[in-house]
Amino acid sequence: MLFFDCLTRPVLSIFLVTMMAAFIIPPAYADPLAAEAERYRPLMIEEIGQALANAKLLKERAAAKDLDGAKKAWIAARIGWERAEVFTSGFVPDLDEEIDSWPNAVTGFHAIEAKLFGANTTKLDDEDTNLIYHLVDLDIKIRQMPLNAQGLYNGTARLAYEIGESKADGGESRFSGTSIDDMRNNVAGIEIAYKTIFADALRSADAALADRMEQAIGQMTVLLNGADVKSLDTARLRAKSEELIIVLQLSATKIGLITPTLEDITQ
Repeated sequence: MLFFDCLTRPVLSIFLVTMMAAFIIPPAYADPLAAEAERYRPLMIEEIGQALANAKLLKERAAAKDLDGAKKAWIAARIGWERAEVFTSGFVPDLDEEIDSWPNAVTGFHAIEAKLFGANTTKLDDEDTNLIYHLVDLDIKIRQMPLNAQGLYNGTARLAYEIGESKADGGESRFSGTSIDDMRNNVAGIEIAYKTIFADALRSADAALADRMEQAIGQMTVLLNGADVKSLDTARLRAKSEELIIVLQLSATKIGLITPTLEDITQ
């Protein structure tokens, strides 16, 4: 028997109205920070543009069999990418997977890393071409895709979680030894998104929570500055990332957003 056959006409009517309402954003949840989210766009375009420019340089240096130059370009391309992960993991997860899958990478940055830094070869088997293709696709999408503060807020919480949960042991960029740089740029990306989109609203709504947010971000920055993976206090970094997530969750309703759930943070 079909599901709808089980419902009486009155119950079916209520069911359909309820389902339709689920797809309508109520006025209370209209994006209160739409203008601020849009102000974030040019910053993200700049970061991805930097990653794309260095990916093209990477391809050029690899074609010239300049291993050292290709390695430097790979490292430089990572800066903008890691700062933009507030956006990429939530809004374009398929592209995020193509560009930055790890630890079992068969494409993207880490497939190239294994060859440049692991095998010390510039023979990249078109992986550099594929990386450029996906970064160009991303560059187009970030210029055209609608943004919303809720998605960017969830992305901020998700990135904070990733730093403490899966990146703190230095596992993301093992061949190149630049995992600490990945995390530094992730925190920089969190700070850029927070200050651009959320900081003023939170400061107006709850100055004490705003102080806690800035302290948590600042403490993560201090832990990562000047450290290498061996000297990094991973337990403290995990604790600070958890603290940042808690403050993000406590602050959400203060600025008119929905509190990020565990699913929002870990998916």
